Amino acid sequence: MFSEKTQPFLDSLNQHLQDFTTHCPYGLDHKAVYRMARFGMIPEDIMELLLAAGYRRYGNTIYTMCCEGCRGCVPIKLKPAEFSPNRNQRRTTKKNSDLIVEITDLNPDEEQISLLQKFFDSRYPGKHNTAKDYYAGFFLNSSNFTCEIHYKLEERLVGVAVTDLGSTWMNAVYFYFDPEYASRSPGTFNILHQIELCRKLNIDNLYLGYWIETVEAMNYKASFLPHYLLEKEDWRRVSADNNP
Repeated sequence: MFSEKTQPFLDSLNQHLQDFTTHCPYGLDHKAVYRMARFGMIPEDIMELLLAAGYRRYGNTIYTMCCEGCRGCVPIKLKPAEFSPNRNQRRTTKKNSDLIVEITDLNPDEEQISLLQKFFDSRYPGKHNTAKDYYAGFFLNSSNFTCEIHYKLEERLVGVAVTDLGSTWMNAVYFYFDPEYASRSPGTFNILHQIELCRKLNIDNLYLGYWIETVEAMNYKASFLPHYLLEKEDWRRVSADNNP
């Protein structure tokens, strides 16, 4: 069950929520129903409650998925203090040990815009996603907890993680990278680095968005063990012992 603090907040939130129906962004054979509300600014403590209840954020809008006949999008989180890397993850860390990592403000420049557009054109050809629109509508917001993690190979930007960083939680909003470096498993390395950053900052929970078992770009998150999946109002712990 949700905490005593979370449930009353969710009850009061219901009056602000509206449903928006569109095509499934992950290509599943169901209409997607976003239950959402827009705010001028989201305080850190409110964002923590929202994440604990399975909500996500884009811009100043918070949402959860309420798709009829489909429960494919499952919120997933890690407790960094519990995590233990497997052999492949240790190999990925070693493979990327030459990267320089910087944490910056959310202030995109032409290099970032160009890299994101290159990522879109490679991963989602024909979708007509534009990097400038993504930054304006998805990443930028009025809250003060969003930052970027830049991964560089010498002077070349090869990956960017847009991240919400609170005092006790971290929220992985989006990650994009140079497709030329896909063999380095940059998505896996990004999560591994965020786990280590959480440990250094004594952060309890790292929220990874949605785990979708049938979508390759989303199901790799389950390889980080132990992890927690939100089922109804409970976060169920999944470890190597009970992982199907």
